[in-house]
Amino acid sequence: MVRSPLGGRPRGEAAEPRALRMIAGSWPPRGPARLLPAPPTTAPPAATALPANESRCGEQILSYGSAEKVVIGAALSLITLLTVAGNCLVVISVCFVKKLRQPSNYLIVSLALADLSVALAVMPFVSVTDLIGGEWIFGRLFCNVFVAMDVTCCTASILTLCVISIDRYLGITRPLTYPVRQNGKCMAKMILCVWLLSASITIPPLFGWAQNVNDEKVCLISQDFGYTIYSTAVAFYIPMSVMLFMYYQIYKAAKRSAAKHKFAGFPQPEEIEGISMNGVVKLHKESEECTNFSRLLKQDKKNISIFKREQKAATTLGIVVGAFTVCWLPFFLLSTARPFICGTACSCIPLWVERTFLWLGYANSLINPFIYAFFNRDLRTTYRNLLQCRYRNINRKLSAAGMHEALKLAEKPEFVLRSSDFSREKES
Repeated sequence: MVRSPLGGRPRGEAAEPRALRMIAGSWPPRGPARLLPAPPTTAPPAATALPANESRCGEQILSYGSAEKVVIGAALSLITLLTVAGNCLVVISVCFVKKLRQPSNYLIVSLALADLSVALAVMPFVSVTDLIGGEWIFGRLFCNVFVAMDVTCCTASILTLCVISIDRYLGITRPLTYPVRQNGKCMAKMILCVWLLSASITIPPLFGWAQNVNDEKVCLISQDFGYTIYSTAVAFYIPMSVMLFMYYQIYKAAKRSAAKHKFAGFPQPEEIEGISMNGVVKLHKESEECTNFSRLLKQDKKNISIFKREQKAATTLGIVVGAFTVCWLPFFLLSTARPFICGTACSCIPLWVERTFLWLGYANSLINPFIYAFFNRDLRTTYRNLLQCRYRNINRKLSAAGMHEALKLAEKPEFVLRSSDFSREKES
């Protein structure tokens, strides 16, 4: 009979019952063996069930009551619907109104389409996810598709704002040469580059460089360090830096233009100090100076128009840049810091903080069409006619409004000084 190499029982003998085991550490036996029942088998840690309100990443799934769900659902639905309506108005206005079909407005249409894509392809899924407490219910496969759509649409909106700022800067600083190059083909190429660059950010997670965080309850963009720096830099930090630089350059151009438009006929107080004249001579001189001033204004009407355009561009771009920064800066600061705080596997940021910053960024897609409409008379007039269902003769109304404003500018220049104010300035 052959024994096992460890000196146990002979091979071929009946095995002891599985319910009994030798005490650990008692081998080889020094006396009668003490037999104990085997401990119950435990499942591996991976098989343990998760709490109902927690995912594998440790993110707590929020639980809302009925009233909270109604409030949250109404607020998110209102944001989504207003974003769709506002951006649809932009697209319809530019596409169907002849006066607005200019190459410079193609970028506005591209921005509206990007924001409209955010409202239609991204916001509904985020709304449903937030309404049920933050749990992802659309499956692993669609998670990658959703992340790709979210990143592409939001990045296209941000990059289009950046290109618009460059377009406005060139239109102000090179008014004679830039409009020649501003044709439809050039604008189409710029828009295509914007969308291709936006799509390039979504390629790495689809081809294995950085995998998105995706389990049964969480869908999160990849937290890889290198990918996070690359994606946030291309999607936000570089465009924001360019927009701020363009705004600063336009502001300086408007300031130089304001200093330049000091007309020779404008009466300076220091020129008339110490001069003693009777009231008749004073009145006659004031009348001559005002006449000379009006003549110079008419001669420099073109310069006044350029000055107004520079001031308007500086104001518009300043509000656009300010709104963009307020909406997106908190989200991208959080996205950049998250992998360094929580690691690359999951997110440890409270879910309500992430969602608040995310929806603040989405709100930028809501306010963009209203910002441009507020500072663009043609868009504003078109909006009003479309909302009032006055579709006929919109082009004629826009032309009449433009002519009326031109005549108003010619008759009442902004820089005309009242003679009473002028007299008080001389007497002081």
